[in-house]
Amino acid sequence: MMMDINKLSSRIIGAAIEVHKALGPGLLESAYEECICYELNIVGLSLERQKPLAVQYKGINLDCGYRLDVVVEDAIILELKSCEKIEPIHKAQLLTYLKLSGIKLGLLLNFNVTLMREGIVRIVNELEE
Repeated sequence: MMMDINKLSSRIIGAAIEVHKALGPGLLESAYEECICYELNIVGLSLERQKPLAVQYKGINLDCGYRLDVVVEDAIILELKSCEKIEPIHKAQLLTYLKLSGIKLGLLLNFNVTLMREGIVRIVNELEE
């Protein structure tokens, strides 16, 4: 049985905080991706890194080169950032990824912050197909 989505997101946030405590801000997204995936593997969560995302256009799937940073337990998309601040376009991007993939929950994690909790944005795909 799949873990409760809120419990799962809490575990992911805990892993992100652990990584941020160890590394701090200022590194490349790829470093944070490597470390958060390591943390999530330690606690036994399944994940896919750089998962291809097809764009559906007029009934056909097009491979446009989009990749989801990390998908945890086929239930939550992690969009990792290391930027000055989360912009509206980052939130819109993650919401589009959620809609295209059919996944309900996404976490936007910006590691370039003083406190990790300031860099976490939770986005829910409310639209049901």
